[in-house]
Amino acid sequence: MKKNTIYSIILLSLISLSTLAQSSLTLHTDQAETKINREIYGHFAEHLGHCIYGGIYVGEDSDIPNIRGFRLDVIGALKDMNIPLLRWPGGCFADTYNWKDGIGPKHKRPSMVNVHWGGVTEDNSFGTHEFLDFCELINAEPYINLNVGSGTVREAAEWVEYVTSANISPMTDLRKQNGREEPWNVKYWGIGNENWGCGGNMTPEYYADLYNRFAGYCRGDLYRIAGGPNVDDYNWMEVLMQKTTRHRQLVQGVSLHNYTFTTSWNDKGSATDFDEKGWISVLDNTLRMETLIERHSTIMDKYDPEKRIGLIVDEWGNWFNVEPGTNPGFLYQQNTLRDALVAGINLNLFNNHADRVKMANIAQTVNVLQSVILTKEEQMVLTPTYYVFKMYSVHQDANLIPANLKTGKYELDGKSVPAVHASASTKDGQVSITLCNLNPNKAESIDITLTGQEVSSASGQIVTAKNMNDYNDFGQEEKVTLKSFDVKKPKDGKLTVEIPAKSVVLVQLK
Repeated sequence: MKKNTIYSIILLSLISLSTLAQSSLTLHTDQAETKINREIYGHFAEHLGHCIYGGIYVGEDSDIPNIRGFRLDVIGALKDMNIPLLRWPGGCFADTYNWKDGIGPKHKRPSMVNVHWGGVTEDNSFGTHEFLDFCELINAEPYINLNVGSGTVREAAEWVEYVTSANISPMTDLRKQNGREEPWNVKYWGIGNENWGCGGNMTPEYYADLYNRFAGYCRGDLYRIAGGPNVDDYNWMEVLMQKTTRHRQLVQGVSLHNYTFTTSWNDKGSATDFDEKGWISVLDNTLRMETLIERHSTIMDKYDPEKRIGLIVDEWGNWFNVEPGTNPGFLYQQNTLRDALVAGINLNLFNNHADRVKMANIAQTVNVLQSVILTKEEQMVLTPTYYVFKMYSVHQDANLIPANLKTGKYELDGKSVPAVHASASTKDGQVSITLCNLNPNKAESIDITLTGQEVSSASGQIVTAKNMNDYNDFGQEEKVTLKSFDVKKPKDGKLTVEIPAKSVVLVQLK
């Protein structure tokens, strides 16, 4: 054999190895005891930009097909995605909102100025009844955020009574007068929002005392969620947990907010115009979520070792610069394949920490930040993030499978992230494995081994695209969608999956 031929063979072998790296995942199905709450796959709809008006609600007189003013296309898409829970009315908006302005005949409701988001005037045509009606239409649990920043204890207590009470009282009489005879079964209530910032600029000591007061008057079989820390404010979590110890029956959850930027709050970057450096920077920042969960959980464990109190990540997702030519206060951004990877990584993290994380809400549902749906007049677009949520819905109320993942690194310009990110669950005899290949250039081969359960068949789905910044746009064929993915049959509890570059993959085994 000629020397040049030998060199060529060696070179081709090296290229092949560099193209297809190697990882391994061991799944202990016999140890799957922790339930992944379906509420981890929750969403968030604030009165912000065109999330509510134009996105969810267009009014009964609109030419856009609707039922009682709610867009039929959005209802269908959310039901098909299997949305489990929806948070409302904010966000910062919640702490300027008086719920009584949003009930009764619509032509008699007073208008209000949305001081936080664009300074626009709203007519309050979408209020409590409309929100709860919409949740029933999409089969989602409602999560209502009370006004602590500018509201009173009485306003909050009366809102809870109006919605949930079956007793004879002025508030239940008012509800019946407004057309709802039976109470709604609303379990989840947020006691304030971002009280360290737009929700009142409070200290943790002051808020904790205020929380105990508000929560004590919001009576019933409720899941009360305290306004928790901003990102890595561990002192806020410490103070809140310590000061609510004497009233532990009044707190069932503590919120955590964390957004992902290209670099920082002051350098959010473009949602679509980015290179590989922008790709890895966002993925690297996304992975910070695990550190936040672990460190906040450690503090919670000191005061709640039984893990009775849930960590509620009720605002998360990518926050980039608004699209050119749009209102800066409306936070409208496009959604690329990069967003799909961010969604997959976060959802894997929430799954893997399901012992403490009991709910999460991506911001936001329609037309705002990392939304799952975009609308423009009568048109609707499903984003890459939408398809990841649809894919991952198999994990809802399944049991987390403890896993050992060994993987290499994807590195660029001094930044390093795992090549593969994963989580797995089992439900009704079916194992579901979600895999993210963070490397935009190389496929990744992963050897999967199952212990404790026999499987004989395999199927798969994938979200990927030709380019890392591909997105779906109005009037164009989808570039990023959910497609079937070929997976080889397992043998003796083992299989190998080749994960294409820059993709999110679901493997299901039975």
